[in-house]
Amino acid sequence: MFPGRRRRVGEAGVGAVVQAARWRLVSLLACGVVLLAVVLALCGAPPGGRGRDGGTSGPAGTALGWGFTHTEASADEGEPEARRRAGALLKKTGLPQNQHLMGWGADNPEPAPGRYDFASLDRRVALMRRSTDTPVLTLCCAPDWMKKGGSAGRTDWSELETAPAPEHFDDFAALAGKVARRYPQIRHFLVWNELKGFYDDGAHRWDQEGYTRLYNLVYTELKKVDPGIRVGGPYVVMDSVAEDDHNASDVTGPWGALDRRAVAALRYWNRHRKGADFVVVDGSSYTADDRLVPGAFTATEKLTDVSRWVRRETGLPLWWAEWYVEPGDEDDRRAGWSEARRTAVQAAALIALARGGTDTAFYWNPQTRTRDCPGCLWSSTRFRDGGAELPMMRLLARFAREFPPGTRFAGVRAGSGVRALAAAGDGGGDGDGDGDVGTVLVVNTRARHTRTEVAGRTVALDPYEVRWLGTR
Repeated sequence: MFPGRRRRVGEAGVGAVVQAARWRLVSLLACGVVLLAVVLALCGAPPGGRGRDGGTSGPAGTALGWGFTHTEASADEGEPEARRRAGALLKKTGLPQNQHLMGWGADNPEPAPGRYDFASLDRRVALMRRSTDTPVLTLCCAPDWMKKGGSAGRTDWSELETAPAPEHFDDFAALAGKVARRYPQIRHFLVWNELKGFYDDGAHRWDQEGYTRLYNLVYTELKKVDPGIRVGGPYVVMDSVAEDDHNASDVTGPWGALDRRAVAALRYWNRHRKGADFVVVDGSSYTADDRLVPGAFTATEKLTDVSRWVRRETGLPLWWAEWYVEPGDEDDRRAGWSEARRTAVQAAALIALARGGTDTAFYWNPQTRTRDCPGCLWSSTRFRDGGAELPMMRLLARFAREFPPGTRFAGVRAGSGVRALAAAGDGGGDGDGDGDVGTVLVVNTRARHTRTEVAGRTVALDPYEVRWLGTR
């Protein structure tokens, strides 16, 4: 198991086969292209426009904005009425959605060499196709027969996070190619998840060489299927430790220091990758030993600092595949905070990711099959009244709508104990003070009522309140 993180093993389901034809863009006249470019520049690059660092947004680009990952339980199971309600919610928000190849709701796609079972993955892809224009697939994990000691025809879910053996890297790449051909509507692929199974216990570091070899094979295979497919890695965990820890790197902040092993893994991949359309990382605001330094809200500054460092290091559009702000218990459950506090800290995390220049980020949806579901996006579809919007969905969907890829942010002042993020108004306002601002997100980081000045306005906030100002 990788250091500093706990397992999240999902079981599989069953479903029906769904195929969709790939749609193609129609060529535009030269004058139309020029006009479109002007409109996009004036509107802050909506879907299909230019994102940060020139990365395009929308289904064919790399700047997808803010979305979420399906986990073991999702809206493809349960009561029909609740499933319809959840589906309508997802379609209304239009958030990008990510699903894993195996695990987290998908069964073993190739139980034995050349024998495929895509029923459950088909069902998840069908759910995504019905409710978003930007379905994404994470190519993890591998069938048992590709692993050392694994057997064809059976699936040991306790070994889900075991990496394929080197002699089967080509087999995994071939599977990735078959999946890309099966789902031509999926244009974005993440290669593997958190370097699972690639930790070298003897050397006390990541086996970045092994992972990069696997990545390059998969990258090559996917580009062979279609050069327009977007591929990214290495999906390494940006663990942090105390600055005096023997694993501390020179990437530091008030939250501590990045683990030197994570830094080494990312740098190795970046030097030896055959190609990449975007770089993928994940991590938490807290340290590897679950400390929030110096506190829950201030610790989110790590997400800004790490984002900026990764962008400088790689020069690629940045994706966060997962992020966490609340330490989990021994079963990786995060249920110790009130929903108001959790949502407020998550709002601060989203602000931190945006300030760091994140192009795409996926919220790991901790969906359960019970009524109690801290941090979930919708209520469980196992109940007839399920599928209803929950606070985290309201925050994530609003954030995605108000701050899409390419948004220009304005400097905005806020009082002590308050976090704020403002979109630049029509007149710009990218400076450090209160310039011409548009939509403003305000977060009270205190467990008490607060009255403060934000962008020249007096605002009274309830404990841990998340407030939108000047929105449409």
